[in-house]
Amino acid sequence: MVKADYIWFNGELIKWEDAKVHILTHTLHYGLGVFEGIRCYKTEKGPAIFRNHEHIERLFNSAKIVYMKIPYSQEEIRQAIFETIKANKLTECYIRPIVFYGMGAMGLYPLKNEVNVAIIVWEWGAYLGEEGLQKGIRCKISSFTRHHVNISMTKAKVCGNYVNSQLAKIEALEEGYDEALMLDVDGTVSEGSGENVFIVRKGVIKTPPPLGILEGITRDSVITIARDLGLEVREEKITRDEVYIADELFLCGTAAEITPVREVDRRIIGAGEPGPITRKLQEVFFRVVRGMEPKYQHWLDYVE
Repeated sequence: MVKADYIWFNGELIKWEDAKVHILTHTLHYGLGVFEGIRCYKTEKGPAIFRNHEHIERLFNSAKIVYMKIPYSQEEIRQAIFETIKANKLTECYIRPIVFYGMGAMGLYPLKNEVNVAIIVWEWGAYLGEEGLQKGIRCKISSFTRHHVNISMTKAKVCGNYVNSQLAKIEALEEGYDEALMLDVDGTVSEGSGENVFIVRKGVIKTPPPLGILEGITRDSVITIARDLGLEVREEKITRDEVYIADELFLCGTAAEITPVREVDRRIIGAGEPGPITRKLQEVFFRVVRGMEPKYQHWLDYVE
């Protein structure tokens, strides 16, 4: 991680090294907190945050789902993000707002504890590597099952939910792969450890329906761009063996952006390299986030 100078914490900017919490911080022990991952891109008009409003709205929705009350308005969080980026003099960065319960009563009832809010920004390149963006990555079907909607509240980005993701990621990397693909409780494709999944088969783009998965903002962007390009997109269940015989496969998310997959469980996907539809979506997506596509300017929140 490339350290920045300042972190926004409970309404004020503090030095990076001073951003500390007590060892009895409730979320550290029990995992009930919510967060977002957002990206700011360099454009000709200055730094622009991609779909900032939607990310902030999802942060507040996540908090609502798990009974948390964020002590700021959405606009106050937006302005705090701007303030943090400017204080650190960054033109391009990853943005991590996090809401968590602080020190107070221990035990499983957290609602009497204080709610803390922090915003961290730092320089971060391709999450799955620049080579992965260009040539594609290798994935493994995880032995760990993805969350069920009535167990983990899958529409919320909850800190503790990502234990499941970490176990899948560790398993995949320890076995020599780059990322995990996770199945749901019914055995159909759900998500990557931190990404949404798309396949292309016979010219049709398919992605799992938003039932037990996180409703990815990059996922929504990909669907919109693809349909605007005249491509057919279906939200329907995908089986494990359909992944093996897909013509193309890619993952998407704020961190992963659009990352092609060239191999799953030692089965080569398509020609073993990013396919033409994946390439086209990548090309348009990166033009969009850099402010080069006027049609999608409303997705960019320029740092004031």
